[in-house]
Amino acid sequence: MKPAKIKAAAAAALFTVGIGLVSVSDSQAAAARCGGASWYALTSKTASGERMNASRLTAAHRSLKFGTKVQVINKRNGKSVVVRINDRGPFIRGRVIDLSKAAASQIGMIRSGVASVCYQVINS
Repeated sequence: MKPAKIKAAAAAALFTVGIGLVSVSDSQAAAARCGGASWYALTSKTASGERMNASRLTAAHRSLKFGTKVQVINKRNGKSVVVRINDRGPFIRGRVIDLSKAAASQIGMIRSGVASVCYQVINS
């Protein structure tokens, strides 16, 4: 099996484990992306023009359209959260998404500051 197929299969398994996560098709699982996540809680404006609010379930992504809903799953503990993309980032190698403090809290990554996650677009 090619490495890309293994990653897609792992993401599919992650999204379908029986811990209350949404079940996805193989094509949706292939669209799942994994990597590092961090969190931030600034009070400045986001790239979309709205004020950053650390208590909302939002995130920064390099290329997804603003307003896109994304499910993020912490690979260590299986906890998930649905966030809305409203900012650009992260700009640190190996990281795929930056979460608001509220979103990071829901998936149990406040203390560590970073986590290994998989994310999947829910709607755009």
